[in-house]
Amino acid sequence: MTAGKGVQHCEMFPLLNRDEENPLELFQIWLNLPKAKKFAQPHFAMLWADSIPTLIHQDSNQKTTRTKVIAGSIENIVAPAPAPESWAADKNNEVAIWTIKMEPGAQWDLPVASASVNRSLYFYDGDSVQIADKKFSTHQAVELYANQLVTLVNGDSESSFLLLQGKPIGEPVVQHGPFVMNSQAEIQQAMNEYRKTEFGGWPWSSYEHVHPREKSRFALYPDGREEVKNL
Repeated sequence: MTAGKGVQHCEMFPLLNRDEENPLELFQIWLNLPKAKKFAQPHFAMLWADSIPTLIHQDSNQKTTRTKVIAGSIENIVAPAPAPESWAADKNNEVAIWTIKMEPGAQWDLPVASASVNRSLYFYDGDSVQIADKKFSTHQAVELYANQLVTLVNGDSESSFLLLQGKPIGEPVVQHGPFVMNSQAEIQQAMNEYRKTEFGGWPWSSYEHVHPREKSRFALYPDGREEVKNL
């Protein structure tokens, strides 16, 4: 989703299982827009699980690493097209969002990028991993030099990682709640605009709206087009 000149959104997840747990892993990733794109037309597209490609790598010991390419590319694996006005839409910005899952004992070399790219690796599930010559435990983020070859050597249990990278925009950032602009004055302007227009308003009868349990997964677009994925 690109917020651009303004849109309302909310994450709502149904409790599909009545007699067991409903596990959820959620990362909310904010990718800034440059000043020239701050008032771009809002954009929304659903990335369904079966549309996100996966790179499967086996090391010399036949241990597997699976990398879902949500944004960017690895070798010949290319992610779904990003929002048209997003910083990720320009390949020169080398934006990447990958989730990495490694078997116990698996090894994988992270592909290199340009020296100007910021790259971080968040270790969110597992026991231990060796990155270069250092050992890390879970729930740690590691800042990496994107242009240097880095080998991940997983520990004795399956591990999961989130990799984020991209060239910095290089502009001032001012944030207040969900508003992100380049100056405090622009923040006030955005807030005033929201008070007047509510960025198009909220289409449901209540802010706690929940769709029927029987409703399949779907995405409804502003032009009336609906995508449906059966459960």
